[in-house]
Amino acid sequence: MTGSTRQSRAGDRAEAPPRNTACYVYGILPEDVEISEDAIGVGDPPGRVKIIRHGEIAALVSDIDVDRPLGRAQDLVAHEQLLDEAAAEVPVLPMRFGAVMTTPEAVVEELLAPHHDSFAAALKQIEGRTQFVLKARYAEQPVLVEVLTENAEARQLRDRIRQLPEDVTRNERIRLGELITQIIAAKREADTRAVVGRFEPFTAGSVVRDPSHERDAAHVAFLVENDRQTDFERAVGELRSEWGDRVEVQMLGPMAPYDFVTT
Repeated sequence: MTGSTRQSRAGDRAEAPPRNTACYVYGILPEDVEISEDAIGVGDPPGRVKIIRHGEIAALVSDIDVDRPLGRAQDLVAHEQLLDEAAAEVPVLPMRFGAVMTTPEAVVEELLAPHHDSFAAALKQIEGRTQFVLKARYAEQPVLVEVLTENAEARQLRDRIRQLPEDVTRNERIRLGELITQIIAAKREADTRAVVGRFEPFTAGSVVRDPSHERDAAHVAFLVENDRQTDFERAVGELRSEWGDRVEVQMLGPMAPYDFVTT
């Protein structure tokens, strides 16, 4: 995405797009960033990515056809991929998906100039940091065994359902489902607290995300110092080993700090 060389170049402007296009804005970066010529973004065909500079900051943009609505899965993937590639090399403030402005001049006059100082300060705060997301999900059979082992009512309901025909245990099945959901939610809350506390020494911040699945054990975004990534990844490996078959652990990143700074 971005080149590895950061050079001081003030006052650059992207060429004005044709009249039927607008500027799609991906994020805000330091003004001394360079991008590779083959970097592409959203659209069909994908637009070539450019930089609009103003003072100490810059906007990562591409031309987009105003007659073509956004919203395809490919567009969201392109948006996030571009930002994540940038964040692996330089600080970046991600814009929300679908941020469109009329012209390059509007990007400067309505976005960069009015918010120059706050954007510049925010970029300095996240310099040397990237986001990782830890997703942990209870394995279905182990968590059900835990629920039945720990809760007498759940065991009784399970036994009654086994002993009687399905058509006469509708209420018991509903109650058992509710009970399992409640118990897993309590486990999630406890395990999420434990995860946040466990990773606190290796991270500069954390944001607990809403569950994306009924069996989620933890879904947490972490802001990690670049020089602590090895420690963070080691801690994830230790957690994965400790939880074993009970919980499936996935780590995503590095990525742009979506959960910590969204313009």
